[in-house]
Amino acid sequence: MRVIGMGLTSAATGAEVAAALAAAGRADLLAIPALRAGHPALRDVALPCRAIPEGAVAGIATPTQSARILARFGCGSMAEAVALVASRGRIITPRQSHGAVTWAVAEGPGPEEDATQ
Repeated sequence: MRVIGMGLTSAATGAEVAAALAAAGRADLLAIPALRAGHPALRDVALPCRAIPEGAVAGIATPTQSARILARFGCGSMAEAVALVASRGRIITPRQSHGAVTWAVAEGPGPEEDATQ
């Protein structure tokens, strides 16, 4: 499964999200931090979206490091960390930025099946 992990600020626009998704290429899933679920810039995204709780990214080792994100969430890159959690794989495209949006791509087996579904 190919997962785009995305971090975005409250000021991110739909155009920035669209540009980041286009640059990231084909994917099966968009992973975002749960605190951005419902963000207006994500309204027109056609990919299935999975909100990752912030606590799930603490301690995740990421290829790139942001001191601000590390201090706030306990991981070096929110985009990379949510992609890793959702894919259960490895980063194939490290964090990139487009305006108020960061993104990374990971590949792996994907989310574990939920036995309740």
